[in-house]
Amino acid sequence: MAKYGKRTVATRKAFEGKADLTVEQAVNLVKSTASAKFDETVEIAVNLGVDPKHADQMVRGVINLPNGTGRTVRVAVFARDAKAEEAKAAGADIVGAEDLMEIVQSGKVDFDRCIATPDMMPIVGRLGKVLGPRNLMPNPKVGTVTMDVVAAVKAAKGGEVQFRAEKAGVVQAAIGKVSFEEGALVENLRAFVSAVLSAKPTGSKGSYMKKIALSSTMGPGVSIAVDSATSAK
Repeated sequence: MAKYGKRTVATRKAFEGKADLTVEQAVNLVKSTASAKFDETVEIAVNLGVDPKHADQMVRGVINLPNGTGRTVRVAVFARDAKAEEAKAAGADIVGAEDLMEIVQSGKVDFDRCIATPDMMPIVGRLGKVLGPRNLMPNPKVGTVTMDVVAAVKAAKGGEVQFRAEKAGVVQAAIGKVSFEEGALVENLRAFVSAVLSAKPTGSKGSYMKKIALSSTMGPGVSIAVDSATSAK
């Protein structure tokens, strides 16, 4: 049987028997029990009543969290000439065309967001097997295939969160850090849930939002009452 340290035991005890909390209670619990020596990320997972294998049940979207994510986001941009210069000036970390394609093909994916101008998509399209599973494939629906690379880079750097339902119909995202004020995390969580609700696909039948869980990087998860997360405050 695995032996746990005192901190882990204390954290697990704090979570015991707790379920379907209000947003405020869940944020307080996750924040107050986070004990790692670094600023842990606060993560949300939403179980949806969809099957993403069907095109009319795919859930995808983007949200600018009101209080940012607290993360340093590395941005790659596929662009040429003037657009490449614009991207660099806007703060993009990696900018290129065929040279960037070769880097990605070699297995080096040293970025968290990928943006492309429309003319670059024939090149980027060859990277589907690398970028797709990492949810990094540029997509016009979430504003990452665009001529306005400046706005896209600034949005990515400024707390924009993209989300997409995974195979099991789960949407996950980072909504802040444990160092954030509780009110800021509550605001971010409600904004994210609202965006997922707004992205409800036409093919979704029955209950759409089934379960919501909140956790920190190193901590256990706790479920949140769906009506608490979806009600306007």
